Formats: sequence, C-alpha cells, structure tokens
Amino acid sequence: MRILFMCTANSCRSILSEAMFNHLAPQGIRAISAGSFPKGSVLPRSLRTLQEAGISISGLSSKGNEAFADNPPDIVITVCDKAAGEACPVYFGPAIKAHWELEDPSEVSGDEATVSAAFNATLAQIKRRCSALLALPLTQLDRDTLKHELDRISTL
Repeated sequence: MRILFMCTANSCRSILSEAMFNHLAPQGIRAISAGSFPKGSVLPRSLRTLQEAGISISGLSSKGNEAFADNPPDIVITVCDKAAGEACPVYFGPAIKAHWELEDPSEVSGDEATVSAAFNATLAQIKRRCSALLALPLTQLDRDTLKHELDRISTL
C-alpha cells in the first residue's frame, strides 16, 4: 500500500508526514510526499526536527507529481491548512482521498524555542494520526469504511 501526503510546497508538513509515516510503518506500507508547486528544497528546520526526533531524513526531497507518476498511491492525504486560506492540491485518480489539516509551523515567527515548539507540535500531531492510521486493519476495510476512518483520524 502506498500513501501520498500532499501540500503546496512539499518542504515542511508533507515532508514531516512522509518521514514520520515511514518511520512507524511496517514493511509493505510506504509513504511518499509531493507538492502542487514544489519549492525544490526541504526546509532545514523540517530536517532538523526529524533528526532531533530520531527519524531518518535519508531520501527526503521536495518534488511534484512526478514522484508517483509510475506508481499511483492508494491513499492521498492533503495536509494544507484551510484556516489559513491555503488552497490544497487536488489529485485526480482512483485513490481514497482525505484531508488532515495541519497548521504550517514554518509560518511561526519568534525565538528559537517558539519555532521549535511549533515544529515539534506539528510532528506530534502527525505521529498521532499516522499511528491511528497504521492501527487500522487496512487490508480488511472497504473504501467507504477506510474513508470514514481517515476522516475520523483527521480530528486527532
């Protein structure tokens, strides 16, 4: 099973989601991330947050739709913050779609402790959601039930 985490720039929230999911996931379930308008580089603060949490940053990069062109995802999860008026990318394929709204920690300003707290809080929220997703009997759920569960997880 393949999970695609999408946001606009693919430099922060979707990258954190990809890395955390793959850190937690058993063999056979993988995540990738992409952006509708990829920045072309991952935010250094995103990478530092992952490293400080003991999560591998190997292979992480900011990329667009080419990341999954030859191997379409089973599930697409957008992570844009609608409250900020941000337009989330749309994926036109047969995958099950869900939205896990995440505030963008890269938009937080302040001293190092404030910015670090914002990134750590976002990563903790991603971990809760990914753990809940991975706890589901994914191969036993029909599409409608899985969609319902993905929507429920978005509130964690």
